[in-house]
Amino acid sequence: MSGEDARRVGGSDEPLVQRLARSLARVDRGSVRAVVLYGSRLVGATPDRHSAVDFVVVVEDYGGFYEGLAAAGALHRPVWLMAALARVLPPNVIAFATEDEAAGIAKCLVVSAAHFERALGPDPPDHLLLGRMIQQVDVVWTAGPEAAAWVDECLAEARGAVLSWMAPYLEGSFDAGELGRRALEVCYSGELRPEAVDRAAHIFDVQVAHFRSAFGPVLERQAAAGFLRRTGGMYELAEPVTADVRRRWRRHFRRSKLRATARWLKHTVTFANWLPYVERKVRRRTGRTAKLTALERKLPLIFLWPRAVLVLLTRPARQDDAPGDEAAAPRSPAGRPTGGTPEAPPPSGDPPDGRSRGPDPEDDT
Repeated sequence: MSGEDARRVGGSDEPLVQRLARSLARVDRGSVRAVVLYGSRLVGATPDRHSAVDFVVVVEDYGGFYEGLAAAGALHRPVWLMAALARVLPPNVIAFATEDEAAGIAKCLVVSAAHFERALGPDPPDHLLLGRMIQQVDVVWTAGPEAAAWVDECLAEARGAVLSWMAPYLEGSFDAGELGRRALEVCYSGELRPEAVDRAAHIFDVQVAHFRSAFGPVLERQAAAGFLRRTGGMYELAEPVTADVRRRWRRHFRRSKLRATARWLKHTVTFANWLPYVERKVRRRTGRTAKLTALERKLPLIFLWPRAVLVLLTRPARQDDAPGDEAAAPRSPAGRPTGGTPEAPPPSGDPPDGRSRGPDPEDDT
């Protein structure tokens, strides 16, 4: 798989995406297995000129990958430190740019193949990768046909098992689209994020077709297996979810939120210029511009927390209500902002209220 003819670039035709993916592949010393595009630049969920390109970079070996970046002058920390941190609450989040950095950067979730498989498997340590990979993605680079088939298999497994963790959050009847909407609400409630409360609804609005295509066959298979019952054109659970299953996934999402929050400290080490990135992200998602004090800029890990809490407490309930955000909101053909899908009734035993989120470099879709 060392030759260029053994590699492929996927369907995204945005020049910046292609350039960044190929540049990562050139500096990796053969350790990159796949580059997967996700997030607002792919699905069109209110990106702007400051939006980073969101990649999941699957590598064979953490040390080899960071050695390649260092040799290319694209790493701002020691290789040994980045490789060590990669094994603590994976993935690492790094910023990557070509020589023309002004053209845009990639925000890369760097994860080993083994960690990627586990994250999308039946017993994930948290929901960071799983919650993103069930959404629309594009495999924009792989090391060859075997790597491409492996990524496709991992993605298919993640989407095919969605009911294993969503069943405790399903009440009444649903179809593939409704399952996708509720899955996004549950995933968003499992992280601290700066967006408006209804951000999950906006993300769903631009991915309706994807969820119908991805989850439709899943529902058909589960109905054939007896896990679901057809009710007209909809589905419902054939049997109530047991208390043990509800407790398991309640614990999982609590652990997932704790792990996501604990990663913040690691991001300040691995993600170059993380503070300006977070400033832009909060401004883009809330419409608010904050002028940081000298102390907040010099010692953000100590003095920035009160402002972060304020962002959490005052973020708008609707994305359309964010100051200056209406022009960027997805719109219907009639010109009206979309994204007003009402929230699903909270499932008994575990209401994911989605109201405790905060800024971090993981926060795209």
